[in-house]
Amino acid sequence: MNSIARLEHHLAPLRKALDGRLEAIIHEAVRIQQIPAPTFDERLRAEYVQSCFAAIPTLCHIEIDPLHNVYACLPGASRTKPGLLISAHTDTVFDHNTPLDLHRSGDTISAPGIGDNSLGVAALITCAQMLADQRFPTDVWFVANSREEGLGDLGGIREVSERLTGKISAAIVIEGMALGRVYHAGIAVRRLKIRCLGPGGHSWLHFGRASAVHGLMHLGAQIAALKPPESPRTTYNIGVIEGGSTVNTIAAEASLLLDLRSESRDALQSLEQEVMNLIAQNRSVDLQFEVTVVGDRPAGAIPRSHSLPQLAQNVLQWMGVRPLFETGSTDANMLLAKGIPTVTIGITNGGNAHRTDEYIETSGILKGIWQLILLAVGTLEGLTD
Repeated sequence: MNSIARLEHHLAPLRKALDGRLEAIIHEAVRIQQIPAPTFDERLRAEYVQSCFAAIPTLCHIEIDPLHNVYACLPGASRTKPGLLISAHTDTVFDHNTPLDLHRSGDTISAPGIGDNSLGVAALITCAQMLADQRFPTDVWFVANSREEGLGDLGGIREVSERLTGKISAAIVIEGMALGRVYHAGIAVRRLKIRCLGPGGHSWLHFGRASAVHGLMHLGAQIAALKPPESPRTTYNIGVIEGGSTVNTIAAEASLLLDLRSESRDALQSLEQEVMNLIAQNRSVDLQFEVTVVGDRPAGAIPRSHSLPQLAQNVLQWMGVRPLFETGSTDANMLLAKGIPTVTIGITNGGNAHRTDEYIETSGILKGIWQLILLAVGTLEGLTD
């Protein structure tokens, strides 16, 4: 009997219990989705997750920190050996003004943030509930962390990793979508706010005077013409542009947010230097540019051959799901950069992430959560081998 088959046999009662929980898990994901949680304002969602953890009698050390991270610990037989972290981020890319309307049709549920990451948080809670009566050799930390998206800059998991220093030796990060993908490497990310300042003036009286909006648009067009390398894969995106005051005012200020990513830290630095060179070329007596780093996600990786991604692959294959190894930017970046073996996995299939018509397919949810449970238990066994 192979190791995954042995795990399934050992956990057969959990598998049977999970089979009847699909609608309850969907209900949990929807309830979480209906609680607004913009990055930096996850408090209400955090309080709900705390109440869910508090309802599980075997969990201890349940608390919310000042950054709205929610912690809970399932104590292991040995409190001296570092254990396993299982986490899911609570924040979304949607602000408080975004309608959270939800539509369900057959196998599909569509709603802002339903897959990224309401289902992931529901899976975290479900995992904690189902493992609550198991006895493991080391602690299991369940954490719903904040500040994964956008300008959050992984601030939540950064704080979690500091607080749990010495208490964890492996981690599983949960995303609601991308079932079958195993993220074992985190790409390097830099985010810049570029601000252009000019003298301002009246559009008729001062025509020809330098405009901050015009200057920023010119710079943006030059950035958009850059050709980053395809290998190592390197990308950029101007995600936000702001500036000006009225249609008939020469803008005195304008700004943009620029996202730079690469599989290579050196390639990322080269791309950033190209941007800085363009900024220098566009400076003049009348137009000034200020650059602020608003995001710096570290890179990190474990090889495919490491036992953790290999276990994730074996679990998926055992379940009849074709595994795909991936690189990306998730909370795992911070943990990998700190030398903690980490994989990010998905719970079901879906699409349109970061759009208001984001959707998930309900038919894969139980398979995704069972994958999570098998991976977690298998990892815990491996920590004491």
